[in-house]
Order: sequence, then C-alpha cells, then structure tokens
Amino acid sequence: MMIQPNPPGIFIYTALPCEAKPLIEHFRLKKDTTALPFAVYFNQDIHLTVTGIGKSAMAAGIGYTQARVPHENPVLLNVGIAGHKDQPLGSLFLIDKITDFDSQRNYYPPLVFTPPCPTCGIQTVSKPQVDYSETELADMEASAFYETAVRFSSGELVQCLKVISDNQLSPATYINPKQVSALIATHIPAIEVLLGELLRLARLITQPQPKLFEALLQRYHFTVSEKLQLKNQLSRWAVITDQADLDLDESSLHSAKDLLRRLDKIINETEFHL
Repeated sequence: MMIQPNPPGIFIYTALPCEAKPLIEHFRLKKDTTALPFAVYFNQDIHLTVTGIGKSAMAAGIGYTQARVPHENPVLLNVGIAGHKDQPLGSLFLIDKITDFDSQRNYYPPLVFTPPCPTCGIQTVSKPQVDYSETELADMEASAFYETAVRFSSGELVQCLKVISDNQLSPATYINPKQVSALIATHIPAIEVLLGELLRLARLITQPQPKLFEALLQRYHFTVSEKLQLKNQLSRWAVITDQADLDLDESSLHSAKDLLRRLDKIINETEFHL
C-alpha cells in the first residue's frame, strides 16, 4: 500500500538509527507503521530509511523503499559516519569517489553543483577497520548504496555525505550513538543546502524531453535500452550546461551506438557550469 498518491522526491538512507535521529527530528518525519522490514520515516517531501549496517542491508533497504514508493528521477542521499586516519572528528565530506574493497570496483558520483563541504574518496569495507592505514575515508555501505541507487535515478542525483566519527586518536571502539547523532546534527544546514541543489537538478532532469530526443529517435534505430541511455545522456547534458543547445555533427554517425558513444564523449569533455 502506498503511503500517499504523490510520492516524495527525496530519499535519505542511513545505516544506523543514531544517524537518522537528528534528521527525523529536524524534518519532522513520522514513522511509517506499515513498513515492516525496515524503519521508514516520512513527511510530504522526504522518505528516510534506516537500513542496518553493511552492504547487503543497504542494498535491500534501497530496493524495498524504491519499490514501495516509486518516483521518477528521485534524489537519493546516503548520510552516515566514516572513519579516517587523521581527519578531525566531526569533519563533513561529500564523496567524489567510492571504492569497493572486495570487488575493487570504483564509482564516481557526478558533482555538477557547488558542494556544501569538502569532497573526498571513500573505501567501503565488509568489516570495521582498526589500523587506519588508508588515505581515503572508510565505511561499510557507500559502494552498495551507490551501485543500487543509480538503478533508480540519474547518477547526478545519487550522493553520499559522510561525517568523521573515528580516527587514530579516537578509534571506532569509542563511538557511541549519542555522539553520532550530535555530529550529524551539527551539519543539518549543509544537508539542507545539498538537498536543495539536488532538487534543482531533479527538476531539470524531469522536464519534458527536448525536441532533439524525438528527432534522434526518428533518425536512428534504438533498442529499449538505448532509448533509456539517450534520455539519460540528454538529461545529463541539460544539467551540466544549464539547458544549452547541443551542436551534434552527425555526418560520421551511422547507428544509435555511434550516436551514444559520441554523446558520451561530448558530455565527458564538457566543463560543468556551476
């Protein structure tokens, strides 16, 4: 059963209840008593899901919530704690690179806006790290969050925000729930700024498709999958260029695959307009 006929566009995911607590209080979220596998809180605009610790739990929580409350191009944000060798406790970072320690796969959340805080890479591990030997942040959910979340939205709308909870001088064994809630509560203003930027991007992406989309569909044969890729690429172009016209030389393009490769190259070589 859907909670409301018009599902919200913002979905926040935390692993721990103490990470969620300050967000629940600030946004005045109510508990969804019909959501049984996970603790889900909501208001008119936001759904927050507490998934539990680890990659499998995070992936399951995202799949459950997105199937329960479908929405076109939703904003998906992972808010949580992370460790680092020497970053001060309470430091806030927006993640620009995610490495899964087990698979060694890398993910790069597109940052096509001005971040509200410094950016940093993160390594997602299956077990808590106690040696603090890596140069990146460390957590247990980010890779699963991003890999799963981009199945439901555009990559630009999927972001991870991490607060430093432990380091060599204050290891993870010292972490307590009250401290975690306090650390995250400090950064509520930055979280609001980030959500505002992501909602702005979401509105751009969900605008009606430009005439170019229909024109290209007429000129090339696209599979269903390729049509989705085309839509995504044109949406990305609109976001990073603030709706600029696309000058596309089609003289050497003979198929939909040629076109998609050309668009990908143009987009990757285009500077972001912040």
